[in-house]
Amino acid sequence: MAATLKHLKVAPKADHTATVIFLHGLGDSGHGWLPVAKMLWPSFPNVKWILPHAPAIPITINGGMSMPGWFDLSTLDKLSDSNYDDEKGLLASVSAVDALIQAEIDSGIPENRIVLGGFSQGGAIAILSALTTKRKLAGVVGLSTWVPLNHKVPQMMTSHARDTPIFWGHGKDDPVVNYAFGVMSIELLKKLGYPTVPAGQTFARPGLRFESYPGLGHSSSPQEIEHLKAWLTEAFK
Repeated sequence: MAATLKHLKVAPKADHTATVIFLHGLGDSGHGWLPVAKMLWPSFPNVKWILPHAPAIPITINGGMSMPGWFDLSTLDKLSDSNYDDEKGLLASVSAVDALIQAEIDSGIPENRIVLGGFSQGGAIAILSALTTKRKLAGVVGLSTWVPLNHKVPQMMTSHARDTPIFWGHGKDDPVVNYAFGVMSIELLKKLGYPTVPAGQTFARPGLRFESYPGLGHSSSPQEIEHLKAWLTEAFK
């Protein structure tokens, strides 16, 4: 994977003091999440949004066709079995995203003012980064996703990983990344020592917040974006 990921930027409307890096899902591009960034932009005048584009790679589950992807996928039915994971591709993407984080730090934004997030495949990269990064980020967001490399993450975790606040949203009627895999991933994070945010509370540091959305498929919703907005407000306090 290229050292520097191509990406869209949405500049802050005031002084730049924080950054959100958000990763799209399989077959999409940074443009797919630009409407959400623009929707949230007025509420965060000091935040720059970075929306990277995944490189085109062959995807096994789609007959080997090349499309934008953060790693190869061979099945969607065994997301809880990391024997099927493309470990090399996953770690390459984590490294490429970390280079974007480093570029923000080099420009003067402290790591505790950077939130990393993603949807589906992008969310898997964001969550794996949260577990393994040396960074002490402001928070990590995973939407409609799962924990990859689950057989290895207990050994790969950094000592401060469980201090990172996480927001996880998942549609209960997701036909792509089954809701059950999201629930299993949340249970794994709890076992790894992530404290849960009490029901009805917006945010905690540290704290894992899991929100389920009845009737929502493999996409986001206005309610989820409102929850995310409230969570980001607290993360950047």
